[in-house]
Amino acid sequence: MSQSLASAGPAAAPTAEVVITGDLGRPARLTVPDLASWPQHTARVAFECATDGMRYHRFTGPLLHDVLADTAPAFDPARRKDRLRFLIAVRGADGHHALLSWAEIDPDFGRAPVLLAVTLDGTGLDRVGPQLVLPQDRCGGRHISGIDAIRVDGGYAGAVTAPRGPAPATPGLG
Repeated sequence: MSQSLASAGPAAAPTAEVVITGDLGRPARLTVPDLASWPQHTARVAFECATDGMRYHRFTGPLLHDVLADTAPAFDPARRKDRLRFLIAVRGADGHHALLSWAEIDPDFGRAPVLLAVTLDGTGLDRVGPQLVLPQDRCGGRHISGIDAIRVDGGYAGAVTAPRGPAPATPGLG
């Protein structure tokens, strides 16, 4: 039985949502509780801050690769290693941006354990949104709080063209 608005008590704060778009077969809208249903990984990170010194944190969440792979990126199976031309743009609600390559997170290449963190030091991030965590980055340069959008893009390949004329000779290859 549903409750009326008057009897429901104080309004619950809205849950943050991440919109995943781009060259995908299944774009998605995910909340922190959605992301918490994925297999969770833990990263202990030390951020070296110029003004505050070392900061230590523990993040948990799914791997970015696993979440994005589920959205069916539009890799062309006829093109060898097509997935290597894809970029991932991440935006936080505060306007911060970060850019990653698919090769960085792909288990067949860089295999970076990049997280979409749903907890920070044991505290859930339901209302503020997930955080992008790259444990391998010194000083958290690409750490993004309150992620609200992720775009997977492989459509810029036409901008790269081959030089005209014969290919330059490469010593030792021939």
